[in-house]
Amino acid sequence: MTTPPPGGPLVPADSHHTIQVRGARENNLADISLDLPKRRLTVFTGVSGSGKSSLVFGTIAAESQRLINETYPAFVQSFMRSQARPDVDGLHHLSAAIVVDQERMGTNSRSTVGTVTDAYTMLRIVFSRLGEPHIGTSTAFSFNSPEGMCPRCEGLGQASRIDVDQLVDRDLSLNEGAITVPGFAVGSWYWQVMARSGRVDAGRKLRDFTAREWEEFLHGGATKVEVGSNTLTYEGLVTKIQRIHLAKDRDAMQPHIRAFVDRAVVFSDCPDCGGTRLNPAALSSRINGVTIAQCSAMQISDLAAFLAGIGGHSVGPLLSGLRRLLESLVEIGLGYLSLDRTSSSLSGGEAQRVKTVRHLGSSLTDVTYVFDEPTVGLHPHDIQRMNDLLLRLRDQGNTVLVVEHKPEVIAIADHVVDLGPGAGSDGGRVCYTGDVPGLRASGTVTGRHLGHRARLRERPREPRGGLTVKGADLHNLRDVEVEVPLGVLTVVTGVAGSGKSSLVHGYLAQRDGVAVADQSPIRGSRRSNPATYTGLLSPIRTAFARANGVKAALFSANSAGACPNCGGIGLVYTDLAMMAGVASVCEQCDGRRFTPEVLTYRLHGKNISEVLDMSVAGAHDFFPSGPAHAVLGRLMDAGLGYLRLGQPLNTLSGGERQRLKLAVHMAAKCTVHILDEPTTGLHLADVDQLLALLDRLVDAGNSVVVIEHHQAVMAHADWLIDLGPGGGHDGGRVVFTGTPADLVAHGDTLTAQHLRAYVSG
Repeated sequence: MTTPPPGGPLVPADSHHTIQVRGARENNLADISLDLPKRRLTVFTGVSGSGKSSLVFGTIAAESQRLINETYPAFVQSFMRSQARPDVDGLHHLSAAIVVDQERMGTNSRSTVGTVTDAYTMLRIVFSRLGEPHIGTSTAFSFNSPEGMCPRCEGLGQASRIDVDQLVDRDLSLNEGAITVPGFAVGSWYWQVMARSGRVDAGRKLRDFTAREWEEFLHGGATKVEVGSNTLTYEGLVTKIQRIHLAKDRDAMQPHIRAFVDRAVVFSDCPDCGGTRLNPAALSSRINGVTIAQCSAMQISDLAAFLAGIGGHSVGPLLSGLRRLLESLVEIGLGYLSLDRTSSSLSGGEAQRVKTVRHLGSSLTDVTYVFDEPTVGLHPHDIQRMNDLLLRLRDQGNTVLVVEHKPEVIAIADHVVDLGPGAGSDGGRVCYTGDVPGLRASGTVTGRHLGHRARLRERPREPRGGLTVKGADLHNLRDVEVEVPLGVLTVVTGVAGSGKSSLVHGYLAQRDGVAVADQSPIRGSRRSNPATYTGLLSPIRTAFARANGVKAALFSANSAGACPNCGGIGLVYTDLAMMAGVASVCEQCDGRRFTPEVLTYRLHGKNISEVLDMSVAGAHDFFPSGPAHAVLGRLMDAGLGYLRLGQPLNTLSGGERQRLKLAVHMAAKCTVHILDEPTTGLHLADVDQLLALLDRLVDAGNSVVVIEHHQAVMAHADWLIDLGPGGGHDGGRVVFTGTPADLVAHGDTLTAQHLRAYVSG
């Protein structure tokens, strides 16, 4: 009940205490209506694909941000990304929404934890005031400014050396394909410029080049040459590669180019600045004997302690703000990071927590904060810290909306919205709204699983040999020696920053016969769907082509069979210049994506559009054998039987995308499978399906290594490798290896404490 403010009567504004959603139909939402309490913590639950993200991000947050954008002049809006109105009848009493998601923080190698949090900016000002000798303003300490950057590496901190034998085959001539760099095949444009320039003999084997020819071939500077009727610019091979490939950030490269660069280019710390990115003047200034580069390289928890011993009247308020910022990073469980850590190297969960810190000290109230599974990447020991943060944001007078599966987060909710009952077309309905005790008694899938516990294995599988790692010292690993057993399910765990990823990705992932399914997102346009991503479309097209005696290209919406009006998308996008664009169903193909001629061809009574509209389960019955059946079987095993074959990938939830990757991963002809937090985005009920899937992989003769914090996966494992005891320089050691039962019975690590409490119920 709304109460009047102190000293005043009740006014209409005081009645706006709920966000009202009316008739939401975005994606699979089934025309749902509900009220969400403002200035409370609401957790949205439900199985993967039940519609949580469609409601929270695709409807509430999207409409809030769209309405804010509409307050800007049309001229300003023309420079902003256009947003269509969500499919909803009404959204009332919205407040400004801030989305704190798991998107990676860009690919710019100049962006670091220090720059994205402004901590390095504040540190630069401190050094410009207190550093001795005094060298100038704060820009003199910036590696992104000509005043402060190292002139040799231009502030990147790294120098590169190219392995020439990864670029060419010396036993061949240019005409025979001596250049092995992507994009330089015989006949390509780059090849023609080199081979027909007259600067080198294209018919002579490279090993027969004279010293002058070799230098010209590799390092020749830009020179205008006549090739036929064209005037072109000739460059040596290394010179050209440095310009067209190495000048770009590695994370922004196409996968095949990145693979080439990783193979051909050896990166090392810049010899002039030692990897600090700064020039000698910036490195000469010190506070209490410490340079700004040394401060940036410190673990954040250590830097906070160092700054606590610094005083200065001229920077007192700034120092206080910097200390509070660093303490917030420690509090949220990121104290093991350093300010010089590149932001592109952060995991999705780390990036989300870094973004969250920006809002901790804000004086804004009545803001709606929207979080996407904020416990991703967090050990059970660290989840309480995130809970405290969510409650602090709420207690500052904000509305906090959280999409989450972990029982520890659901337990602190003021209000719960449970969507379902199933996924895809079987979901999109509100199964329960209310408090947590009511959810437990509700009988929904979520309510039934809140107290669910995976059991320890009575008889763990016996290993069949092992992979030995010795002397591992990458990042914070401390000369680690450990054996990873083969033929079993091994879980590598430990608190955030303990060295799990460094051990697994740094020393196991590169070995022969190892396949890796990591946390990288599925890339794809609105044309991409499960059929194209898994390779399923190819046998489907072939089957249609054989049945009808026509070419297979007709049955691709990206090729000859595409509707000419919509280009095979099924939708027509209308650009309204300075207003948000509008998408409408194509009138010519009625959203079916193909030409009328193609739709006349049938396979067992169905046309290609009808087949792509099938669910995985339906298609599994429709294709009773052959390559298509095998792919569909893996999708069924991954619990994706409800997905439509032609459903755009950008409409899938995080959990669905993760399991789609796992389904593809199962087809890899490898004996060791590495999975990186496969429970990301999975409901408690879906985790059981994942465990069954992992068991099938192991029982088929594979070895499975999982980086994971989820206690159900730990309990289900045959073998555990626990790293720690803490994060950063407090971690990097193996603190336990053995069965989960041994850890529960005898372990004294943080993981042991939480797993012991978990299995005891």
